[in-house]
Amino acid sequence: MNNATVIRHLAFEDLGTLESALHQHNYKIKYVEAGINNIIGIDANTDLLIVLGGPIGAYDEQDYPFIVDELHLLEHRLQADLPTLGICLGAQLMARSLGAKVYPGDYKEIGWSPLELSVEGMNSPLAHLAAEHTFVLHWHGDTFDLPTDSTHLAASSKYQNQAFSWGKCGLALQFHPEVTACGLERWFIGHACEISTTSSVRVAQLRQDTARYAKQLEQQAAKLWQAWLESL
Repeated sequence: MNNATVIRHLAFEDLGTLESALHQHNYKIKYVEAGINNIIGIDANTDLLIVLGGPIGAYDEQDYPFIVDELHLLEHRLQADLPTLGICLGAQLMARSLGAKVYPGDYKEIGWSPLELSVEGMNSPLAHLAAEHTFVLHWHGDTFDLPTDSTHLAASSKYQNQAFSWGKCGLALQFHPEVTACGLERWFIGHACEISTTSSVRVAQLRQDTARYAKQLEQQAAKLWQAWLESL
């Protein structure tokens, strides 16, 4: 059995659809709670490291010192080309650990929209998200520059850098392919303050779009996860 270590920053931002794919590929899952558990103690050679999302910035180590530990861990893994996945904040941390700049964007991107895949993206597991009527969830205010020597995979209508790969085994996703319709109800509660202070975002619209797009994403994301795990 392989080991998958998952760094989680918020209890309700979990693996979602990725969990069942990991079980199908015989991974034993261990969550490490940022700010509570010891990130330094994570085995740098764990079979698979997954860093999930959260509302803090990848540059906020003065307030959240554990970010330094995450960056050191990611730097080691990416230099060694060990299987590593970052989602949203996790992708931003991957970019920073590779020397790229992470910074506040011009506006928040919260809601459902399709991806625009590069040629390389269409030749990657992300191609499963290019299927007709497949929208993904975006939920971020920060963005990042593309790391040197990485491969750009996807953009959105608002942000150019939505996904990149690193080496053979590193994948960074600014968007959220892991989410489920049921799980997002917890997001609507947990991110209530951010929603209420973002003028273009309303819970009613998020819920309506989730009902429209989440099922298709769940189906296509399952194919994405299977393809990516098989490539490792």
